[in-house]
Amino acid sequence: MVRILILRTAGTNCDLETEWACKLAGANPVRIHINEITSGREKILDFDVLLIPGGFSYGDDLGAGKVLANELILKCGEQIERFAEKKRPIIGICNGFQVLVKAGLLPVWKRRAATLVWNDSGRFEDRWVYLRVEKSISPFFYNLPEIIRMPVAHAEGKFVLRSETALKKIKRNKQIVLKYVDLSGEAGGYPCNPNGSVDGIAGVCNETGLIVGMMPHPERAVLEIHTPDWHRRPAQGEFSFGYQFFKNVIKYCS
Repeated sequence: MVRILILRTAGTNCDLETEWACKLAGANPVRIHINEITSGREKILDFDVLLIPGGFSYGDDLGAGKVLANELILKCGEQIERFAEKKRPIIGICNGFQVLVKAGLLPVWKRRAATLVWNDSGRFEDRWVYLRVEKSISPFFYNLPEIIRMPVAHAEGKFVLRSETALKKIKRNKQIVLKYVDLSGEAGGYPCNPNGSVDGIAGVCNETGLIVGMMPHPERAVLEIHTPDWHRRPAQGEFSFGYQFFKNVIKYCS
């Protein structure tokens, strides 16, 4: 069975939902505190997937995800590099996405080509959004329709790149996995794009497609009844889009 390390620390608050979603999809998830890794009592390399869930790690006191990003690189950098070399998935959701970007793991390995900053609205955005699944190099978005829905909940979710050249590069490499769109699938302003991300980018992957970060929460969109209007629409099955995402991750590892 695929073993998933769900990394938590002070301020993480989506680890239980993520654990439940991974179990439902058929994996064996384990919630482990970062101190267990840095002390050597647990090893990242003993797992098939490293997943950093949402929350407010260390209170986001130095910026969203910054402290945990520094801790991972300074104390666990060698393990993470070996993990990536073995082509094992590394997933970051919401705060986890912020961690991966600020650790220099996304979108370009060991190069800080992007960051996530305060939403254009200047406030915390908590809403369901429409997303377009891009034709990316990541294997974790197969069997998903072109337009999906997931919730977002963040204050620092605006994805920006250091240059126009960097944007062109990740487009050319097919590293954009999700974009914020309106109901018709077209790019839109606020609130369709809840944070003002460049080019409507909601999620990206690295050059291999196996390190993925996204601001939307797939663990909160696992069942059809998680969607806010499920009772006003014809039944579309038991599971929703987040479930398929986790199934894809597990299928890759299997």
